Amino acid sequence: MQMYLAARWSDGSGVLEVNNPYDGSVVDTVPKGTAADVDAALSMLVEGARLMRQLPAYDRSQILNRAAILMRDREQELARTISLEEGKILAESQVEAVRAREVIELSAEEARRLNSEVVPLDAAAGAAGRLGFTLNIPCGIVAAITPFNFPLNLVCHKVGPAIAAGNAVIVKPATDTPLSALLLTEILLDAGMPPQAIACVTGPGSEIGEVICSDNRVRKISFTGSHEVGDTICRVAGMKRVTMELGSNSPVIIMDDADLEKAAKAVAQTGFSNAGQVCISAQRILTDSAVRDDFVDALSSVVEPLRVGDPLQPDTQIGPMVRERDARRVADWISEAVDGGARLVVGGDRQGSLVQPAVLDNVGPDMRVSCEELFGPAVAVTAFDDIDEAIRLANSTRYGLSAGIFTQDIDRALRFAMEVDSGNLHINWATQWRADLMPYGGIKDSGMGKEGPRYAIREMTEQKMVVFHRAT
Repeated sequence: MQMYLAARWSDGSGVLEVNNPYDGSVVDTVPKGTAADVDAALSMLVEGARLMRQLPAYDRSQILNRAAILMRDREQELARTISLEEGKILAESQVEAVRAREVIELSAEEARRLNSEVVPLDAAAGAAGRLGFTLNIPCGIVAAITPFNFPLNLVCHKVGPAIAAGNAVIVKPATDTPLSALLLTEILLDAGMPPQAIACVTGPGSEIGEVICSDNRVRKISFTGSHEVGDTICRVAGMKRVTMELGSNSPVIIMDDADLEKAAKAVAQTGFSNAGQVCISAQRILTDSAVRDDFVDALSSVVEPLRVGDPLQPDTQIGPMVRERDARRVADWISEAVDGGARLVVGGDRQGSLVQPAVLDNVGPDMRVSCEELFGPAVAVTAFDDIDEAIRLANSTRYGLSAGIFTQDIDRALRFAMEVDSGNLHINWATQWRADLMPYGGIKDSGMGKEGPRYAIREMTEQKMVVFHRAT
């Protein structure tokens, strides 16, 4: 596929292969973008930003609505592309394609809700006779830098609100999974997006990411990825708005009054979908000592039968990791935990980029499978004795993106909600759940700012204050 910049499809000066994570076959090739390509893209996007700012909200909404219709028409193609380039099973890719379309639909709705506010100036001393109101204007050019694990939906979470707010946008998709973003760009152009107002530049982030983020023509950066890369972006961005959706090692607390069967199914579902490559995957399973053995047995009985294999086969439940080196890292961390005293209950075997879903018991909080972001198909069970210790363990991390608790006690649930430092909190469910319309984001090293179209639009606009002074 070609990349899109300066209002045209371009081959670029180099080529990158997009490989199927399951068997290593070449799915397609994309251009290897350069700093010169980024400069050409941004030069045209300056004009695109001017055009978008003049485009009425109704027209922006219509572009997004037409794009959503085209996404519905191409839903199966989008889903298959996601599976081929990212490796998640086809059923999960189909869910992602549907969610991505819904994000574009939500963005279309929010484009028509971007309103001003009358400020009651006469409530201030000496302000009688004055009328004030706000105006929301687009930032200009938004950079959408996206990860591999949701190569369509997370692009939509950035591009949809950017368009709704009246911005031009440059997309820098993950090097491993650029095809979905390029298809979305094609769909948006077919839906009537001004060709000067969108670019999708493919290539290594190490070579073009910093060029994008340091350029003063970019006024807003929305990034999803690792904390380390996010920190680098913030250092080079300068005076720009930034939204950072970063890493996590999400805890799930299992209290002694929990429904263990429900909790086990939820942990299995949220710990192993997309081979654990989700920033809000359940990772640290903090379990009351009184029920730990029963919970581990219940969880193991759900996890052990999970079938790993070709993501395009209907009976596969867990696909490959996106890169074999990531699968090796997960296997190494599991072995390291076992060597340190943890017990491997089920799973952990690796074959290429496939890792059998693993449950580890008796995991110390200082083991890497617990204190760092695993981003792979394994969960780590650690015991506690009371709610105070459970909350302390949940908070003993630099991350704060998502957390869950299973309990029937309202007082425990409220303590969890009030005291656990996390941007998303789930009661009687595990950590991996997101409605695309809700405010979504982390605290601490998990990032800053919120996604969800309504909330993202706020961060992709500037606010003006207008004051009318009555003649005297």
